[in-house]
Amino acid sequence: MRQQQRTMMIAAALGILLVGAMALTGPVIAPVFCALFLIAVVWPIQRALQSRLPAALAVIVTVLATLVAVGLLAAMVAWGFSRIASWVITNGARLQAIFLQQTDWLDAQGIGVAALLAEHFDMRWIVRAAQQLTGAVQGFIRFTVITLVFTLLGLLEVEAVARRIGSLGASGVEAVATTKVLARKLQVYMAVRSLMSLLTGLAIWAFARLAGLELAVEWGVIAFAMNYIPFIGPLIATVFPTLFAGLQFGEWQMAIAVFLGMNVIQFVVGSYLEPRMTGKILSVSPFAVLFAVFFWALIWGVPGAFLGTPILIALLTVAERSEGARWLAVTLAGDDGRRAQNEPTMLPSTSTATSASTGPTMTDITRSP
Repeated sequence: MRQQQRTMMIAAALGILLVGAMALTGPVIAPVFCALFLIAVVWPIQRALQSRLPAALAVIVTVLATLVAVGLLAAMVAWGFSRIASWVITNGARLQAIFLQQTDWLDAQGIGVAALLAEHFDMRWIVRAAQQLTGAVQGFIRFTVITLVFTLLGLLEVEAVARRIGSLGASGVEAVATTKVLARKLQVYMAVRSLMSLLTGLAIWAFARLAGLELAVEWGVIAFAMNYIPFIGPLIATVFPTLFAGLQFGEWQMAIAVFLGMNVIQFVVGSYLEPRMTGKILSVSPFAVLFAVFFWALIWGVPGAFLGTPILIALLTVAERSEGARWLAVTLAGDDGRRAQNEPTMLPSTSTATSASTGPTMTDITRSP
């Protein structure tokens, strides 16, 4: 008994040290993990191109396609906010009148806005905010460049590494098979996330139209693109329409109504539908999905929030195919995973449901409620 307790304590200590090391090495390790995720997602494109083009050229085309996809999302956000800025400039006179009206009302209540601004406003706030924004943009560019370099080099070595690992014998063959299963699961996960982002954008657009909020298409596009960035993206896609509603309608009641409505949409899609669909298709507990997102966000920030679910999927995929760790996959599995806990681990499943040996397929998305 004491030996077992000592082993558990050593394992816990090693786990804490490992988490601490990953947090300290985040600027390097996070791009590596992100590159591995991208390699798994875009490998079908790379394989299809490689059948028609030289390997090096196929890798370049794949990386460029990935870069174009990221750039397209960034362009959507830039287009949406540029349209909003144009609206603000065009309606400057009306906004000035609303500001003066609200200022007069506050003055009548004994709240001197001009005096408060003169007393508490500090230009250094704007300078500090601009510096933080510049630093965030530079960090994003640096992270993207490092990730793409790792992705480029990794795509060039995928098949060679697979052959070397497969030559190690039965354990190597099993490792390659596990990697293929994991890649299919990550591809389906990304498809689910894209579907949820599209659903969020459509819901935001419909709500904005229903509420009479101008630039409904722009708000929907921004919500769709920003939904790929956990936490910060949905926050931006909610706060800015709220401020815009206050400017457009000149009433704080309408701003609160827009804020509540968009938060309901973000909560239902992001905290209910997406975890449940991810858990249903990939046999992962929705609770485990949310925990992974929060945990890795604490370790690596925004990249960790994005990679939290893929890391969880990778850990559970390995656990499913290991007798010693299968209990972990069963504990954190969704309903389908619990029903399949008595199935053999190493043998292919003939069931049409998602399993560790076959991985999910795109048809699982349409079958999921």
